[in-house]
Amino acid sequence: MAAAERICKGRGSRLTALRRRVLEIVLEAGRPVGAYEILDSLRARTGRGAPPSVYRALEFLMEQGLVHRVVSLNAYVGCVQPHDSHRGQFLICTRCGTVTELEDRAIEDTIRERARAAGFAAEASVVEATGRCARCGS
Repeated sequence: MAAAERICKGRGSRLTALRRRVLEIVLEAGRPVGAYEILDSLRARTGRGAPPSVYRALEFLMEQGLVHRVVSLNAYVGCVQPHDSHRGQFLICTRCGTVTELEDRAIEDTIRERARAAGFAAEASVVEATGRCARCGS
């Protein structure tokens, strides 16, 4: 959490109590967690919470690079490289649900270059691969 505080402060942003709690929930889960699961956990901890507040907190955390949205699961995971702005790529195990973040600049660069060559200005990309992790076997 201290690193998250430093990152936000360095970017001129503020990690409010709600944003901190949402980040804690995501990080403590150790797996992809959905917004309503976050809301339930928040309500259990504080006795209050509303969907718009959770979504705003998640949006802020994504903007700061502290969490990523795993689109195919409609869930959120903590970022493994929050100090470095990037678009993560994800390996999703279809058996146990584990999500592993890759941070491969070559993948990002290839997408950007291929898009540019096609006359397309890519604003965002989602790279998610499903399969089985080493623990579950291939």
